[in-house]
Parts: sequence; C-alpha cells; structure tokens
Amino acid sequence: MLKASLKDIYSSRFLARQIAERDIKAQYRQSYLGIIWAFITPLATAAVWIFLNLSGTIRVTDTGIPYPVYAFSGTLIWSIIVEAINAPTSSTNSARSILTKINFPKEALVISGIYKLLFNSSVKIVLLLVFIFLFGIGFHWSIFLIPLAIFIALVFGTTIGLFLTPLSMLYKDIGKIISVGLSFLMYATPVVYAIPESGIMKTLMEINPISPIILTTRNMLTGTMPEYLGYYIVIILLAIPLLFVGLVFYRISIPIIVERMSA
Repeated sequence: MLKASLKDIYSSRFLARQIAERDIKAQYRQSYLGIIWAFITPLATAAVWIFLNLSGTIRVTDTGIPYPVYAFSGTLIWSIIVEAINAPTSSTNSARSILTKINFPKEALVISGIYKLLFNSSVKIVLLLVFIFLFGIGFHWSIFLIPLAIFIALVFGTTIGLFLTPLSMLYKDIGKIISVGLSFLMYATPVVYAIPESGIMKTLMEINPISPIILTTRNMLTGTMPEYLGYYIVIILLAIPLLFVGLVFYRISIPIIVERMSA
C-alpha cells in the first residue's frame, strides 16, 4: 500500500500543483493586502510579547539574542508547524465537493497542501532573514541549512496532520480541540520565552517534541550552538517512518470517509 501511495503521489504531481495554484490564487485574489496576511499573525503575536517585555509587564529570562529576534523567529517557525499540521485537513476538506464525484488519487490533496506550505514558508523565510540582519545578528554559514530545517518542520507537521485528517473529517469537534490544544501547547514550547532553569515547565518544554525543532532552527538562524541536537535528530528519525505510516493510514481511511459522505 505504501508503494501504491508513493506511485500515486508521483503520478498526481501535476494535479497537485494545479490544485495548489488554484488555492493560492483564490486565497489572495480578493485581498487588498495579499501575501502580507501570511505575516500578520506571527508579527502580531511577536509584537505583543515584545511590547510586554519592553514595558516591564512581564520579565523574560535571558535568551542570548535580541528578544525581538527571539520572539519573531519563534512565532514564525511555530506558525509554519501549525500550518503544516492543519494543511492535510484543510486541503481535504476544501475538496469535499469533488471527492464524492471524481475518482482521483487522494494523495494529490496532501501534495497540494505541501506545495502551498512551501510557497508560504519561502516568503516567511525571506522576511525572517531580513529581520535577523536588521537586528545585527549577521551572516552565519548555518543559515544555508534553514531551508532543510523548515522542510523538516513541514514533514513533522504534515505527519501529525495525516493522522488527524480522517478524524477531523468525521467529527468537527476534533478540529476545534486541535485548535485549542495548539494554543495551549504554544506556551509549553520555547516560542516567545526560553526554557526555565527549573520547575515543571522546564520538564514539559524539554519533552515537548516541537521544542527541539524550534530551538534548533533558531540556532541555525542565529549561528549559535544547538543545545538539543540529539533530540532533534531523534525527532527526524521518528518522523520519516511515521510519515509513511500516515500516508498509508490516509490512503485507507479517506475512501471509507468519502463513502460515508456520499451515503
């Protein structure tokens, strides 16, 4: 089944690209600000925390780099991961009208979601690099690894999304639970503040599998030594086989759900 799924992914790559292009154009066609909306959420989140830190409302422990860079890079990487988790569900749900009418490889929907993620992420990376140079971080050789780090974040998020998509299509409550859960999870991840030196939050943030992805990607951006590189490699080694399992799960479950939808 995995071989068949990979074969369908290859054969449907043109269809996936067409779907992605259609969705991207539709997303920004009637928007005055256009692609700028891709940055508004992470910029707004980072701006709130930067203001709270500068005003003394909250005290953030030393991050080792300028706090605006720390907060903005964290929120931007977090938004990429969240978007990757939601992408399979949103791509599949947007094709509900044709799923029951046209027979085509369902994997095309997953690949179209990845195409859209790559487009949105590439624009965000450019903005992030500009932001880093503006705050005097400067050039580091590890910056060349950023596309790879972002791709790993996309694979991680897409893997989770593949397992959640069938459940989200069956029960709308799942999507709401995921949204609320990710909102809480953000504060157990070093997105806008560093891992504390002690306490239960230190334990939660260190075992959180998203933490090494954000920390290592940020380390590559700023040229600092990765502290959780071992855990990061473990996450990568687990995400790749789980991605294949997720593809098989998606391939098995979606036709069953489509049959229920058309009944």
